[in-house]
Formats: sequence, structure tokens, C-alpha cells
Amino acid sequence: MHRKEVTADMQGIRCGLDFIEDTLKECKIKKKEIQSAMLLAEESMVTMIAHRRGETGMRITVSKRMGAVSVKLSCPGEPFDLSENGDFGIPLDTEEMDHEAEIAIRSMILKSFADRIRCKHKNGWNTVSLTARKAQRQQLCLTLGSLVLAVLLGFVLKAALPEKVLTGLNGYLLVPVKTMFLNALKMVVGPVVFFSIVSCISQFGSLAELGKMGAKVFGLYLFTTALAIGLGFGVFQVFQPGDPSLLASVSDAAAGTAAAAAGTSISILDTVVGIVPANIVKPFLETNMLQIIFIALLCGIAVGMIGDYSKGLREFFEACNSLFLKITTLIINVIPLAVFCSMTSLILTTGADTLISLMGLAGTFLTALAGMITVYSLLIFLLGRVSPLPFLKKFAPAMLTTFSLGSSNAAMTFNMKTCREDLGISSRVCSFSIPLGATVNMDGSCIYMMIAGLFMARIYGIELSGAQLFSMIFAVFVLSVGAPGIPGSGLVCASVLLVQIGVPVEAVSLIMGIDPIFGMFRAASNSTGDAAVSLIVAKTEGLLDREIYFRS
Repeated sequence: MHRKEVTADMQGIRCGLDFIEDTLKECKIKKKEIQSAMLLAEESMVTMIAHRRGETGMRITVSKRMGAVSVKLSCPGEPFDLSENGDFGIPLDTEEMDHEAEIAIRSMILKSFADRIRCKHKNGWNTVSLTARKAQRQQLCLTLGSLVLAVLLGFVLKAALPEKVLTGLNGYLLVPVKTMFLNALKMVVGPVVFFSIVSCISQFGSLAELGKMGAKVFGLYLFTTALAIGLGFGVFQVFQPGDPSLLASVSDAAAGTAAAAAGTSISILDTVVGIVPANIVKPFLETNMLQIIFIALLCGIAVGMIGDYSKGLREFFEACNSLFLKITTLIINVIPLAVFCSMTSLILTTGADTLISLMGLAGTFLTALAGMITVYSLLIFLLGRVSPLPFLKKFAPAMLTTFSLGSSNAAMTFNMKTCREDLGISSRVCSFSIPLGATVNMDGSCIYMMIAGLFMARIYGIELSGAQLFSMIFAVFVLSVGAPGIPGSGLVCASVLLVQIGVPVEAVSLIMGIDPIFGMFRAASNSTGDAAVSLIVAKTEGLLDREIYFRS
């Protein structure tokens, strides 16, 4: 932290700006970021001096924390608001421009960096806080720290406290916090998907342009799904996990899951017919993503076909999109707390013996997921013709967030934000591809269903014929698109799969204890596939900002 006090006059401004520039250079901030910070600092200091009171000078503090660098300016004076056009004190150059032009230029500067400046008036002092560089890994560090702390604390509490206390702690503190957070995300995910897709489609000049991009997105999703199914089968054949001795561990605990599986359809016809809702409100109440996407597509296409009202409606949908994205940003700020409660709860409720007995299945599954990440990297390199290293580095925080939430739907808005701001993918692509991918592109789930199905068939000593294997692949493909949106859907899908290959449904009880952990890895892989496809499509369509993508 660096501090300096300067006089409240033009000479003090020059001295203060030199101090800020030198300090920011010491913090190794990029030249463009320094220039932006200097512009904001000059505007703020000019206005603060114009509203100062007394002879006290101006205090300047430059601080660095977890990668973020901020500048704080403090001076006693009358309250002001930098967002108001008329609240400027000293002209830029009164000899060469009139007052209105001066106000317009200053207002333009401040609006361009509105998210980096905060004003506060307290106890007669004006304080302006400027963000010179945003924390690139702050959210990742906090989330990862919460994850590690939760695991350690979970094992400590499990060893130190009696079962009744652990049950009460989990039921009255950890689970409620996690549930409230997930409910908050579920609350906004429907509107976010709807408004983002409508806003995205309304930007296209023609249906042919939209159809071309949509065909690329959907075609790549089908391609990666086929690769995931093949990879899951291939990795299982290499490791062959599954000990028949685990058959003794099969219990009747899967009765509820089996009942849910009985009502799950794996018909392509039913899945296609179910896309069109009979009620425009019901899909939002039930968060039926396929139906919400269908409604959004219709609305987005229709917006450009209603003449004089098109512009107003387009602005309305864009405003609503910005509103719900901002709400999501506010919710995402508490992710570290939600991760802490979720992981602690998982450790308290999952027995170590369950984890150990299924290490073979877990190792095979994680190896296949690692292979899928390699596949994404190769596709980015071969089809997108860009290096996959920036993608892997910059999308890592989003992968960790999705992992901790255990749901690609819940992390959808965070992933969209990462694609736009960190990867440089145009909103015209990711506002369409990410919501669609979160619904129909389930590569991690495909790998899981293939390996889990073959694993349990091996435990029961069932050799799959060619027809049974084809039926299994078909079921995995359909379930990856139309997986039921209910708690424990991974287990339900696995149960449906077991029926297709002749394995007793009760076998799913073997993986019930560890399925929440598998679900976290599935979700992380699913969201990574969505982002990889979005990147490839954006690059081929000329909608990738290379400067942002390759920026370190």
C-alpha cells in the first residue's frame, strides 16, 4: 500500500498524477490500464477540488490485493456525483472548447468506465475509489480456498463430533445455505436464458445468418457428444473396472430412483414433441430449458419482423438481459460461501468406505474426463486454429465454479460472463450457444453413463451383445439431450440405462453415495464443452476478439 498527500490545487493534481502513475508501474500494470486509471483519477481530482471545503489537502492511496489494484482519493468537501453531467469543476481547456463540449467529453469518459469508479460522501469527506486493475484470480482463489477449507473442516468435524450433532449442523446450517444459493440461481436462470437468446437473435440481420451459426453450434454439439460416448467406451475397455465382489453391497436403497426412472422416456419423438410448450408460462415455472429456448427463438425472430416496434422491443430485451445478468453477478459474489457449505455437507454425509470401494470406477471416469479435455483442446487447435492454452487457463475458474455448484445450468450465467469478458467470445455466439449447450450438450454425463453402465454390467457378469451395446449408445445419446430436470437426474439416467442393458435397477445403489462427487465432475466437463464449442464457432464466424483471448 502506497500513500501520499498533495495540495488541493492544479500543482497538487500534477504531483498526485505522477505519484499514481509511478506506483501503478511498480505494480506492473499494463500501459492501457494505466492510461484508463489516469483519466479517471484526473477527472475525479478536478471535481473533488472544485467541491472541496477548507484548506486540507487531498489524500491518495494506491493498494494491491489479490491481484486487484485500486486508487482511493479523499478530500473534505461538499457531496457530488461524478455521473451527473453538470458536476465538473475545472475546464479541460476553456480557450479551445465551449462548456457543453467539455461536459460531453467528461461524461463520455466516466460512462465508459462506470463499473470502475465509486463515490462516497461521509462525515464531510468525499471519497472516490478507482479500480486500476480488476482481480483476475480473486474469485478462483476464494473458491479454491473455500473448497480446501471445507474438505479439511469436514473430516475434522466428522472425527470430533457425534453423529447427532453432525446431522443437526448439516440439516440446519449447511444445507439451508446451499439450498438458498441454488434457489437464487434457479430463480434467474430462466429469465437469463430467455432474454440473452432473444437479444442475441435480434442482432442478426437475416435468418440465413442465424441459421448458419446455429447449424455450426448444434452440429459441433452432436459431434462432441459422439466423441464422448466413444471415449467413455474406449477408456472402460482399457481399465475394466468392476469387481463382482461388490455385488454383495447392492441394496434396496435405489427404490425411489427406480420409480423415477420408470417414468423417464428415452424416445427421440417424445423429446422433440416436448420442445413445444402448450403454455407460455409453465416452462419458466418448471425451468424447462428446451421449451424456454424454443420460446426465446420465436420471440427473437419475431422482433425483427414487426416494423416500427422492432427497435423499441430490441432495446427492451437488451435492457432486461443486462438487468438479469447484473442480478446474477450479485448472486455469484457469494459463491465461496456456497462452495464451503456444499463441500462440507458432502464430506459429512459421504462415508470414506464408500469412496474407497469405488476408487476403480472413479479413476476410470476421471481419466476419461481428462481425455475429453484433451479432445476439446485438439478441436480448438484444429477447427478453431488458435492455441488452446489461453482457453484452458482462463476457463479454469469457471470450471471450478461449475464443479463446486454441481450443475452446468446453475453456473450458466457465470460461464457466459467468462466467455465474453475473458475469452473474447462475442455475445452473439455465447448468448445462444451456452444456454443451448447447458441443455443438449452433456459430454461429461455421456462418459459417466457409459462407464457406469458397463461397470455395473461387469459386476453382474453380463456380457453385452452388439444389439444391447447399440441400444445402450442410443439411450445415452437421447438421455444426454432430454435428461430430466429433477434432483438426482444422473442416477435416474443411469437407472434408465441399466434397464436397456438388462442389469437390475437395484445396482444403482452402488453409486448413490458417491454420485454427488461424480456429478460435480460431470458438470465441469459439460460446461467446458459448451465453452469450447462457443470458442470454435466464434473464431470461424469472425466473432472472436483475439486481443482479449490472448491477453495474459
